[in-house]
Amino acid sequence: MDKIFVKPRAKINLTLSILEKRSDGYHNLESVFQKINLYDEMWIEKNDTDCIEIESNIKNVNLEDNIIFKAYKVLKEKFPFLTGIKVILNKKIPMQAGLAGGSTDCASFLIGMKKLFSLNFSEEEIVKMSATLGADVPPCLYGGIVKAEGIGDIITKIDSDFQYYLVIIKPKNTYCCTKEMFEKLDNMKYKSEIKTDKVLSGMEKKDIITFANNLYNDFEKVTTELVEISEAKKVLKENGAINAILTGAGSCVFGIFENKERAKQAYQGLKDKYEAYICKSYNRRSKI
Repeated sequence: MDKIFVKPRAKINLTLSILEKRSDGYHNLESVFQKINLYDEMWIEKNDTDCIEIESNIKNVNLEDNIIFKAYKVLKEKFPFLTGIKVILNKKIPMQAGLAGGSTDCASFLIGMKKLFSLNFSEEEIVKMSATLGADVPPCLYGGIVKAEGIGDIITKIDSDFQYYLVIIKPKNTYCCTKEMFEKLDNMKYKSEIKTDKVLSGMEKKDIITFANNLYNDFEKVTTELVEISEAKKVLKENGAINAILTGAGSCVFGIFENKERAKQAYQGLKDKYEAYICKSYNRRSKI
């Protein structure tokens, strides 16, 4: 096999509880990650060089700042026999959105390289390796639903066939810097809640109301003054969402709908005014 195609899927955070700050500067967290059917397209092809080439529809990205480049360098250190490769990446997941576009590209690249070169390393090893590249990368290795703890590197797989529909709005002029969001939380007194069990119970019972009403994200505490985010949540609810919440560190907001038809109606009513996406949960597991 000389070439492989992968679909790096976006994620949403159904819950995101930011816990204590650690001595190493990172934060412990507890979060429920859900993959959705919005994805980038990635082709990885072997060549006769000794380096990586990345071709993308996103221009003006410095190669050495690219997370895929960094992942290749990590793999090359561990497996010096790797040949050069060309990566073609068609970005469809919006950037700076809280949907883990870069992290899921990195995770899918690692899995794709493992298959393409028949690399011999375990699930535990790939999780450990991915954690050095970014806190969101380990959960993105998995399809479906996972609970992430620690700094995102302690993963519990959640089996569920619960499907639901959501509409995502990407604000046009609001961008959230993850580092700054953490700093704002650190500078305020707040008490985090953990709603993992309530959300997972709603999924298990296929109770869309309980599920949607227990969505939770601590970063919402520091986005109250961001008008576009508040507006996105408001219009999603006005258009039938049971609940709407920031995903990750933002800036995207997603709303959960009772069924497909309501989600479609909302999307049709919003798509001309907002950068909007209609999606559904994706529960198929990735083979690592």
